[in-house]
Amino acid sequence: MAESQPEFDRRSGFSTKTMTFYSLRNPVPLPPPTQPLSITQYTLSLLHSTTTTAAASPPYSPATTFLIDAATGRRLSYSDFLGATQALASNIQSLHPSLSKNDVAFILSPPSLHVPLLYFSLLSLGVTVSPANPLSTQSELTHLIQLTKPSIAFTTASLSHKLPSLPLGTVLLDSPQFISMTTTTTAFAQSEPKSHVIEVKQSDSAAILYSSGTTGRVKGVELTHRNLISLIAGFYHNKTVSDEDVPHPVSLFTLPLFHVFGFFMLIRAVAFGETLVLMERFDFEKMLSAVERYKVTYMPVSPPLIVALAKSELVPKYDLSSLLLLGCGGAPLGKEASENFTARFPHCEIIQGYGMTETGGGATSMVGPEESKRHGSGGRLAANMEAKIVDPGTGEALPPGHRGELWLRGPMIMKGYVGDAEATAATLDSEGWLKTGDLCYLDSDGFLYIVDRLKELIKYKAYQVPPAELEHLLQSFPEIADAAVIPYLNGDCLFCVPREVGDVSDQSQVSPYKKIRRIAFINSIPRSPAGKILRRELVSHAMSVASAKL
Repeated sequence: MAESQPEFDRRSGFSTKTMTFYSLRNPVPLPPPTQPLSITQYTLSLLHSTTTTAAASPPYSPATTFLIDAATGRRLSYSDFLGATQALASNIQSLHPSLSKNDVAFILSPPSLHVPLLYFSLLSLGVTVSPANPLSTQSELTHLIQLTKPSIAFTTASLSHKLPSLPLGTVLLDSPQFISMTTTTTAFAQSEPKSHVIEVKQSDSAAILYSSGTTGRVKGVELTHRNLISLIAGFYHNKTVSDEDVPHPVSLFTLPLFHVFGFFMLIRAVAFGETLVLMERFDFEKMLSAVERYKVTYMPVSPPLIVALAKSELVPKYDLSSLLLLGCGGAPLGKEASENFTARFPHCEIIQGYGMTETGGGATSMVGPEESKRHGSGGRLAANMEAKIVDPGTGEALPPGHRGELWLRGPMIMKGYVGDAEATAATLDSEGWLKTGDLCYLDSDGFLYIVDRLKELIKYKAYQVPPAELEHLLQSFPEIADAAVIPYLNGDCLFCVPREVGDVSDQSQVSPYKKIRRIAFINSIPRSPAGKILRRELVSHAMSVASAKL
């Protein structure tokens, strides 16, 4: 990001001089880039801060409950969490002395109270955390491990068989040994001098999260401590402060902690001193029960969950009056879905945001009830973020109201794709602009609207499904001559292919969210002269068939 900003329109954020959109949020102070500082240290400094203008309301105290297991009701206070995090970090150092700063720790686990402890402990040691989807197949995990080259893994007993042998072995999070590592400190760790404390630079890698990027196969997105510090600082210093007597914030996480949305929202919850309710496995009715039982005030969600809350016949059976706010991300939310939800939950506000793994999550967001009325928008640019709308054909930067590819620049933008210089160069230009691959426009008030996806990735329940990966797999079936994968109704996927004799239903090689949900057989796949699949023709065909069946 540029050190100084030129004059720009205070309504849209657009500068005619640079053809760039600038954030309309209040400027956010960031620590000097050269100051040694981990995201763990920075987040805990916000937690302990006495700043009244941004502090959690009511104020955090060590006795405040931080984590709750929705299924068992087990609780962990902030005091317990901080003690366990320090004990775990010390024990990891003493039991694995060869684990060094910038080494990668691969994490494969469903949500549990252990995962936040592990994240914060490893990040404090300068170890790069790399969490993956526990539903991933062995072949998918092999690819991820080849990308990141981890030194050690943390998983559960039921998932350990999926992982290969690593240099420093595998630690089971549900083993008595790990549990003891969070409660007691070894004699060796106690004898270590204070000088053994790891100095973490903000430029050091903090996390490698997985994304399909703007093209093709899964990639490892490298985020630094500086990226995450910038992201959390924006949330913290631009938090809406209410004069009203509001209850202590209690969040229910329906999203996975390995996903960028869950990852940064976890860090945000600690910075704000909030209480966090975790579900190991998502179940809609159990979620409703948890909202009622724990008086949940806030949930980060994806659009399909908002639709379900608006329509489900189970909702009236539970007292959901505590819900005050939903943060929606992962995919655009339509005006109709938003209005249907508001009709049922008039007391609950929906704020939308836009982000990518490559931006650390939040690139745009909404603040306050007035902004939340902009149905279908992803909100305004986050603090310290810049944007361009670029004509995909000419490369010309465009003014408000014009559609083009969204480019983003700011301190939250990733360092690059691990082990893939070619993909990094194709996505990040020499001036630090991230080419998102999304067709968007920013309106005259600086609100972002997503029109289409240039990169052709399919969004299914906030997951990214790369068509090329599935097409490659489908084409390996002898019964299939050619294949194409496109988005279908309700975010499902449609598979179009010439029919050959044989069974094409085996989907054991892909994660559940990547599975084909509709199959259609056609004579040939429409392609351009260059051989590119003409997906829009297939989408139109699928929609016409669906309409004919209504």
